[in-house]
Amino acid sequence: MGHPVLDWRAIPIAEDLDTLHLPVEGDPVATGMGNPHITFFVDDADAVDLESFGPRFEHHPLYPQRTNVEVVQVLSDSEIKLRIWERGTGPTLASGSCSCAAAVAAARRGLTGRRVKVNVPEGGFWKSTGARTGSG
Repeated sequence: MGHPVLDWRAIPIAEDLDTLHLPVEGDPVATGMGNPHITFFVDDADAVDLESFGPRFEHHPLYPQRTNVEVVQVLSDSEIKLRIWERGTGPTLASGSCSCAAAVAAARRGLTGRRVKVNVPEGGFWKSTGARTGSG
């Protein structure tokens, strides 16, 4: 997938901010993976109403090009559950860039290690994919 982008200009977001703690309700993380991402950590990923949550943040003023929205529940230091709102598309069952952005955000926050299993919904069931935050 390549290296994540952490600089605000390259993600891009609209202003010079700490990308690890955006000043947005929910304290999300901004990451670029060749496309912009905003990642929220929640207690229960299934409880989030993605149909209203996703568009609200896809079109947030901090993201002039809109953004992918990830909702992440940390299951352990090596496993997360991910739900995705893909910009321009809506709810998506899986996405490589979203999985990587979620893994990077979790590792940057110290919630997981650098290697993490990412569980994404597939046809009503959860499926695991592997993601890591770089070499090592």
